[in-house]
Amino acid sequence: MKTIAIIDDDIYIGDMLEDLLHREGYATLRAYSGTEALYLLSQRRPDLVLLDLMLPGLSGEEVLPHIQGVPVLVLSAKAGVADKVSLLLGGAVDYITKPFDVKELLARIVVALRKSTAEAEGTLAYEGLLLDTQSHQLAADGQPVKLTKTEFAILKHLMQSPETAIAKSVLLERIAQDTPDCTESSLKQHVSNLRKKLREACGREYIEAVWGIGFRLG
Repeated sequence: MKTIAIIDDDIYIGDMLEDLLHREGYATLRAYSGTEALYLLSQRRPDLVLLDLMLPGLSGEEVLPHIQGVPVLVLSAKAGVADKVSLLLGGAVDYITKPFDVKELLARIVVALRKSTAEAEGTLAYEGLLLDTQSHQLAADGQPVKLTKTEFAILKHLMQSPETAIAKSVLLERIAQDTPDCTESSLKQHVSNLRKKLREACGREYIEAVWGIGFRLG
């Protein structure tokens, strides 16, 4: 049974979500503030987090960077494009605006969990690319492509959020555990080398530089 953490100070919405998720066969955890959420997540590891932004204590925006290794679906009344872009770049896997349709929410939960399961099993796939995160092997259109440790780390994180622009600072933070020697000045060269290898293997451009932000796969 998958467990979903509901982080929302609105008791009515939290109760509604809990009832809905229980009827769909999920177990749930609850937190009503940002501080309580951090404590809960330090004690328990859910399969997915539903995160409100306007929380007492620490806001959802402040909580998000502390949630590692668990997909986060943001639920918020903030509907501005800038808010959505900022949170998606900051690590959220999805964003749904309140009020929301429960069928859409459930569908987005299924997709987020399915993606998380595939990543946990060690395989990432996108448009002819197949990356084994356990063996660090990449196949592009069925052909093996040799990657350096840094190139692998960059591609892995781009494939985890395909078609989403990832800021350079965020990308550096995410790959730091795998390749701590990569710096902002060297990142561009690593991406250029990776882009060249993918182009030679598949004859197409996979990695796009997004002006003023960073890079995205798409």
